[in-house]
Amino acid sequence: MLEAPSEDPHRLSLDQAIAKAVMERQAAGARARPDADALALRHILKDMHPTQRSAVRAVLGRMEAGLGRQVMACGGVSQLLAADRWGPFARPLAEPEQAIEAAQKGARVLVDIGTRPWWAKLLATPDIRVIAALPDDARARPRSLMISNETSGPTGDDRTFWVTDSPMTDAAIIQSLSTNGLAAETLAQSGALKLFVLSGYVQAEDGRLQGAPGQLSGIIGAAPIF
Repeated sequence: MLEAPSEDPHRLSLDQAIAKAVMERQAAGARARPDADALALRHILKDMHPTQRSAVRAVLGRMEAGLGRQVMACGGVSQLLAADRWGPFARPLAEPEQAIEAAQKGARVLVDIGTRPWWAKLLATPDIRVIAALPDDARARPRSLMISNETSGPTGDDRTFWVTDSPMTDAAIIQSLSTNGLAAETLAQSGALKLFVLSGYVQAEDGRLQGAPGQLSGIIGAAPIF
C-alpha cells in the first residue's frame, strides 16, 4: 500500500507566505525608474548566498516582466539570458533595428552585443539608451545590452558604455582615457567602430571625455552591477 506523504505545516506556511508576498508585490505595481529597481535589488541581495540570490532574482525578474514595460530579446544570447531572468515572457525580435524601434515605442529590449555595430546607432538616437547589461555580475563580461527610452541615474556601482570611431589602437585609446581619469576596457569592435566599457557612471557631458579619441564618439548609457 502506498502511504500518503506526511503533512509539513511549517513548509506549507512558508510557501503560502511566498505566494501571498508575490501577489501583494504585484498589486503594488512597478517602480518609476530602473535605477530605483537596481538600488532596491542591491539592498535585498545584500549578504545572500549565491543560490539564494539566484532564486530571489528569478522571482523578482518574473514579477518585473509582468509589472512594467514589455521585455523583448534580440539574438540567441539575449533570448537565453532573458529566459533566465524574466522567464518565458520576453518576445523575440529578429534584427537590432527592430529592437531600437521597439525601445522607442516603450519596450525594454535586450540585444546581443554581437559583431554588428548596432550600438553605434544609439549615438544618433539620444532618446534611447542602455539601462542594463547582462550578465550583470561584476566579474562577468557583458554579452547583451538592454535598451530603453527610460531615464536611469547612478546606483553607486555601475559601468558605462562608450562608442568611438577612433583609428587608434585599443591600447592607445585606453591609455588616453586613463590619462583623463577614466578606466576603460574594450568590449566590441566592428569595422571602424569600437565599443568600450568605462568603470563607474559617466555622464555624456563629463569633462573627462573632452578631447577623447574619435571624430564620432559618445556615451550610449550605463548599467548597474550586482
